[in-house]
Amino acid sequence: MDFGLAALKLVCAQLREAKETQSQNSFTLGGILFQRAWLQGVLVSTSDAGAPLLLDDGTGVIHLSLSGDFRLRPWKTGMYVMVVGGYIASSGEPPMIKVHKIVDLSAFPDREATWYLEVIEAYKLFYGPN
Repeated sequence: MDFGLAALKLVCAQLREAKETQSQNSFTLGGILFQRAWLQGVLVSTSDAGAPLLLDDGTGVIHLSLSGDFRLRPWKTGMYVMVVGGYIASSGEPPMIKVHKIVDLSAFPDREATWYLEVIEAYKLFYGPN
């Protein structure tokens, strides 16, 4: 994982537009090389058995792979969370974020509306066509 590359602020629909590069585990979106994505959404499926969580951001659903201490926390369906992690898209498998950071933002109800504005602004400034 190259932490020198930006973690792009995205929604799931934008990840479908990302193109895999020849470089291992790297993707491009709007000409920007990335390995990590930053998403926010609602947990729609949780599991005590270590299976991936499912995050719905209103534009799509993505699997979240948790490791270490994150697996020990009580994640509940309906929580609004922010996640940053490595984007993994293998053919024949659902796309997944290997979570490096996850934060429960449920106590901040304005975060969801603010998030969409942040993603739109980032797209206009950095990812979209000039």
